[in-house]
Formats: sequence, structure tokens, C-alpha cells
Amino acid sequence: MAGDRREKGYRFPPLKWLMSFEAAARHMSFTAAAAELGLSQAAVSYQIKALEGQIGFALFERRPRHLQLTDMGHAYLPSIRRAFDELLATSSGLFGPIGEQSVTVRVAISFAVLCLASRLRGFQELYPAVNVRTWSSIWANALDTQSADIDIRFGDGQWNGFEATRLTDERAVIVCSPSFAENLKDPDDLDRLADTHMISIAGQSDLWLRVLSEAGCTPRASSGYRTDTSLAAAELAAAGMGCAILLERFARPYLMSKRLMQPCAVALDLKRSHYLLVPIKQSRAHPEVTLLKEWLLNTDWDNVQGF
Repeated sequence: MAGDRREKGYRFPPLKWLMSFEAAARHMSFTAAAAELGLSQAAVSYQIKALEGQIGFALFERRPRHLQLTDMGHAYLPSIRRAFDELLATSSGLFGPIGEQSVTVRVAISFAVLCLASRLRGFQELYPAVNVRTWSSIWANALDTQSADIDIRFGDGQWNGFEATRLTDERAVIVCSPSFAENLKDPDDLDRLADTHMISIAGQSDLWLRVLSEAGCTPRASSGYRTDTSLAAAELAAAGMGCAILLERFARPYLMSKRLMQPCAVALDLKRSHYLLVPIKQSRAHPEVTLLKEWLLNTDWDNVQGF
């Protein structure tokens, strides 16, 4: 079959057929896809049938008042969406954004301050016409899911209503001020660390138990300062209030500036990571959103950025 295609030339499906397929798959409705594309429902149905005829596979199961992608449709759709996104991003990058030129990013405050802020200049230098608006948050799940074009969240990658792509892999480390570190030379010293000197972060209270267990010490809960952000925990530790467990990524700027130290080489791999989330909407993302999304996904988040 491959030889036949090389001899005869592979016929690329018309772009309008692929657009109808992508829109119908997003809406799960020929009627809604037709309204978006400015076509009749019959035209969308015809174009998808023609596409299925050319590729030789059914893409939809057509049921009364219901559409469902076939296995081949599920396999084909990501490539088509990626191709459209790349086409939009390339066009916008070469010729400038069209239409709305602002992108709203909702991001946890610690990631915004310690990771994103120092890198955004790179995006602005590439795309000066795009205005990036950042909204910091602590508990992103509690906020309006329609208020941002892009979310950056820490978790397990499962959020209803969003397409999530992993940005980072994370480890947790123990940090404290240089003066506090004088009494913590090796993991065994953690057994003598007072519970009141164990700074904890809401939502991550299990980390002390896990880190102490990993270090071969007696697992116990913190009874020290408790805060709701990694940024606040880092500042408390830098002020000499005790030890904090931070994502290694968040600790790096403090370690570079010598405001914090790692008193012992204990690191814990985490199952949670930072993800880039894009809402699953009823229309395609603006080119500006695609440009920023691709830039975020291609950013080297492991390259250490200092204060």
C-alpha cells in the first residue's frame, strides 16, 4: 500500500473537510459545527463523509441525537488539532497577531513570582504586540474557570473542563536559613528538630511525614508555623523561623542568593507536577493564546533563575 501511495501520490484531504471534522469533534454536533463555520448542517455532514471516504475509515458513530468519535476518530483528532494550532501560531508569529492581542494567565502566586516572572521578558521580546496579563491565585480550583485563557496549576493533571499538559517534574527539599542549618549537618539531626520549627504549607502537610521517613527519621507532623503558600514558607525559613519543605524549583532562587540552604541532602520525588491547562471551549483559541501556550511548553523550567 505504501508503494502504491508513492507511485500515485497521496491526496491530502481538503482543509475545509478537516475543519469540519475538528469543529464537529469539538462540539460533538454537526449543527453546532455548521454554525461556527458558517455552513449548512448538510454541508458539514457531506464534508465529513467525503473525508471518511478518502481516508477509508469512519470517524464518527452517528446515533440518534448523538455523535461519538470512533477509535480512529480519537486517534486522528489530536494530530489535526495540533496542525491547526501550529498553523495559527506560525501565522501569528510571522505576520503578527490578528484580533484580540491579550492573553490572561492564572497562576499560583509562588510559581508566578519564583518561576514565571523572570522568564516572561523572553516572550515579550518575541511577541511585543501580545499583552500578557497574569492573575495570581492560591486555591485555583475555587476560582471561576472562565476567567483565564491559560491556567498553570500544581496537581495530578486531572481537572474537569480542561486540557492539561505537564510542564514540570517536581521534587521536594528541606531548606532553612544559614544560621539555622548549623545544627542540621546530616539527616539524623532531623530527629532532634523540634516540631515547632517545622514550617508547613496548607495542602502539603504530608510532606514532613514523607521526608522524615525518607531520611530514616521518626515520622511526625509539624506543629510549627503553617502558611498557605510556598513563597510565605520560604520567607519564614529565610527569617530563621525554622525549616520548610519546598519544591526544589521554588527553593533554587533562594539557594542561589544564599538566603536559604539545604541542611541535608534529602529530596523527595513527588507525584504531583505543574500543568498547563487550557479550558475546553466551544470555539478555537485565539492565536495569541496558542503562541503563549507553545512558548510555555517549550520553556526550560529547569534553568535556574535567581532573584
